[in-house]
Amino acid sequence: MAELLRSLQDSQLVARFQRRCGLFPAPDEGAREDDASPVEGAARAPGVGHHPTANGKGGGGPANRPRRVPAPQAYEQKYVVKNYFYYYLFRFSAALGQEVFFITFLPFTHWNIDPYLSRRLIIIWVLVMYVGQVAKDILKWPRPFSPPVVQLETRVVAEYGMPSTHAMAATAISSTLLLSTMDRYQYPFPVGLTMAVVFSTLVCLSRLYTGMHTVLDVLGGVLITAVLIVLTYPAWTLMDRLESASPLFPVCAIVVPFLLCYNHPVSDFYSPTRADTTTIVAAGAGVTIGFWINHFFQLVSEPVGALPALQRIPPLTADMLVLGLTKFTVGIVLILLVRQLVQNLSLQVLYSWFKVVARNKEARRRLEIEVPYKFVTYTSVGICATTMVPMLHRFLGLL
Repeated sequence: MAELLRSLQDSQLVARFQRRCGLFPAPDEGAREDDASPVEGAARAPGVGHHPTANGKGGGGPANRPRRVPAPQAYEQKYVVKNYFYYYLFRFSAALGQEVFFITFLPFTHWNIDPYLSRRLIIIWVLVMYVGQVAKDILKWPRPFSPPVVQLETRVVAEYGMPSTHAMAATAISSTLLLSTMDRYQYPFPVGLTMAVVFSTLVCLSRLYTGMHTVLDVLGGVLITAVLIVLTYPAWTLMDRLESASPLFPVCAIVVPFLLCYNHPVSDFYSPTRADTTTIVAAGAGVTIGFWINHFFQLVSEPVGALPALQRIPPLTADMLVLGLTKFTVGIVLILLVRQLVQNLSLQVLYSWFKVVARNKEARRRLEIEVPYKFVTYTSVGICATTMVPMLHRFLGLL
């Protein structure tokens, strides 16, 4: 078993997949490759032996986990693309597991499709992502080594690899959407299952193509998510009703998530893991509070949790498309305004409180500043998305 796990974490396995899909490191200066296409671009990648172990050697797998590691040193890594179909397919698929997808898909689902679905999607997404993000800084397994792997994403290269939160998020979103709609709407189940599998598979393969995860990272992410889905599925209906449980519910929904973020496992060097975790958990807390506000004060009418019969999915018309895009545009503009306003105000207050220079990048990364400003900002975003935006839609007649 240990040998199998080591083979699944082998960086050469990822490199071979990249080569089969037409992604190669650029040849050294002076070297020639007769069949090489022009260089597509360059990526900031860590040096040889990224995230070495405590004894200075490479590895970091199940039998050789890293302990104290230095911050990775980046260098400019050029690459060659010989198959642009796979390049654009997997770069697009990778975006389906990134923030740009979640800040568009989840609000669109809430405003235009069914708040019942968005509520379940967000709760499970937050749970799965928190477990994955925390596991990274507890296990501290490295990402694939570069070289031989070409790493196309630069922002998260300093994070640890196990598990793949892209794989976890894609599996959670597709599984939750399938399980929540199969008894609520009329559609061919094999079609829904196929779409869920294709979505998850593309995102998982994109993590290998971009060189950000080993096969073991991806399989681990899928397995962890599957276990969480199985364990929590019986309680989904109960979770749907929590926001109306008590007038004191918002206090719990703020205090507990904030403490979880503030006590995030300490990494050996700075990485965006803690900031991303805070963003996700805070958004989930804000959404949960927003649902509580809607229910407790009866501000926004929502579909009930249990429909009397299966609903037929209505055909997409031009009027529905225009209305949906209008509601989405109005909502996103308001969210961006709230996000910018709250972020600026919270940072100014924290800079003044801790007496640090404004616009200091290093100061912003300090625990006592990063977690509070992220948490306040994205909690406000969550409340805005679930309460303020629907009220604005109703005021403008966008129903």
